[in-house]
Amino acid sequence: MIDREQVLHVARLARLRLTDAEVGRMTGELSSILDHIEKIGELDLEEVAPTSHVIELENVLRADEPRESLPREVALREAPDSDATGFRVPSPSTVEEA
Repeated sequence: MIDREQVLHVARLARLRLTDAEVGRMTGELSSILDHIEKIGELDLEEVAPTSHVIELENVLRADEPRESLPREVALREAPDSDATGFRVPSPSTVEEA
């Protein structure tokens, strides 16, 4: 069982500010999660092959095939600042530091 001090320690590491009610709730919820992990640890998984996903995944991306590029004038049409050849951006010396 996880205790209040452990919850506060984890909250500090995560830079979370929790109310007393939240600390109480998290104590119960984190204890429940750890109990489930303990149960999983008791399973005999010797014959189970390691997996990265529980279901089979296929590449859902389109085939990478060459095709016509977007015409330059179309690409530059909505640019806030451009010249005839490309996008214009401020030089680093004119950009204010954030």
